[in-house]
Amino acid sequence: MQSVKSVFSIKDLENLSGIKAHTIRIWEKRYNILEPMRTETNIRFYDIYNLQKLLNITLLHNYGYKISTISKYPAEKIPVLVREIISEKSVKNHAINAFKMAMINFDQSLFITTYNNLLSEKSFREIFNEIFIPLLNEIGLLWQTDTIKPAHEHFISNLILQKLIINTEKVQILEPEKKEKVFVLFLPINEVHELGLMYLNYEISLNGYRSIYLGANIPFEDLKDIAQIFNDIVFVSYMTVSPEKEAVEDYILRIKNEIIKETSSELWLLGKNTEHIYQKINLPGINMFRSLNELITRL
Repeated sequence: MQSVKSVFSIKDLENLSGIKAHTIRIWEKRYNILEPMRTETNIRFYDIYNLQKLLNITLLHNYGYKISTISKYPAEKIPVLVREIISEKSVKNHAINAFKMAMINFDQSLFITTYNNLLSEKSFREIFNEIFIPLLNEIGLLWQTDTIKPAHEHFISNLILQKLIINTEKVQILEPEKKEKVFVLFLPINEVHELGLMYLNYEISLNGYRSIYLGANIPFEDLKDIAQIFNDIVFVSYMTVSPEKEAVEDYILRIKNEIIKETSSELWLLGKNTEHIYQKINLPGINMFRSLNELITRL
């Protein structure tokens, strides 16, 4: 069974590099920068070598190199130039491309090497916000366009998850400094997007608060139990696929009426399934945020 994707269409190259297929064809015809293979029906396809070369050329081009100049370089000089010009301006694109190559090849070593190189210059917080979030957004689009398979997405997401768990544990070793409130993080039944909630758990702990991470598929009754144990709770949740849009409002009102009631506790929410009621629900203790950064700023 072949586990590594080794053949790419020109549309795959467009999705992975951000360079339009039409432009890639012009670069090929005019400058011979890639060496496509062809099917019996004359359809272009590309190997890993060509993908890697295009990603490197894209970085050089974005950095100001002309394609006409790049095309005159020996093939072995291009990755050397990429390494030489990596700076604050280009490190983001270079790292994202490296992580994409790690994902395509299921290459854990490349992921770890790229991550450790970033860590020598940036904090984990900067890496997550500047690199991992844009990467995950790109991966979502790549999956939707069938450039990658779900296995690729699971592979890279779980490697990011490992780093998130390690860094969260480091900050949670310290005794919380701010004890006036407790953050309880949970996902409703059937909600699957846990990575964002886990990052919020890291940020909350980093900011000196006590957090209780319940995780995914939390029944409503469990939230009631927590409310009996602690006072002044901030419940935090994502609603991306569950509850469904038509059920979100009822779910929120149920938390308000049966759990928060007239206490000083609050409910903080993110996720696309809250967007359509962002202006509709205006109740004390209910707060909806449009982004991770907007919520983090509130801490």
